[in-house]
Amino acid sequence: MLFPEENDAPAQINIVPMIDVVFALLTFFIVSTLFLTRSEGLPVNLPQAATAKQQQQTKIAITIKPDGQLSLNKQPIELGQLETGVRSLIQANQQPVVVIHADEKVEHRFVVSAMDQIRKINGVKMAIATQRQ
Repeated sequence: MLFPEENDAPAQINIVPMIDVVFALLTFFIVSTLFLTRSEGLPVNLPQAATAKQQQQTKIAITIKPDGQLSLNKQPIELGQLETGVRSLIQANQQPVVVIHADEKVEHRFVVSAMDQIRKINGVKMAIATQRQ
């Protein structure tokens, strides 16, 4: 009677597919965390400041484009409506921080006009967005 030859080689576990799965999961988590950043303002070229500090999560963002066009939380708005627009976003018993995202090419008068409108609201703190050098 003929018996098949027994192979004396030990059983092997191929881990290459497992490594592929681990790298696929790692890639997924790295790419998905890149999309977790949140931007409140419209994209503008911010001026740089060496003493810039990260502010806590802001509720109200005002963007001023180089041509002087204003946006309140990414919605276009006129300068005369800025005060009422900010007031409508403030909730009771809240001290919001209004962050002004002004392009570095914006004329100073546009920033001052926007700040003047916001200063009319009691209890509102203002900040100017900058980029770290």
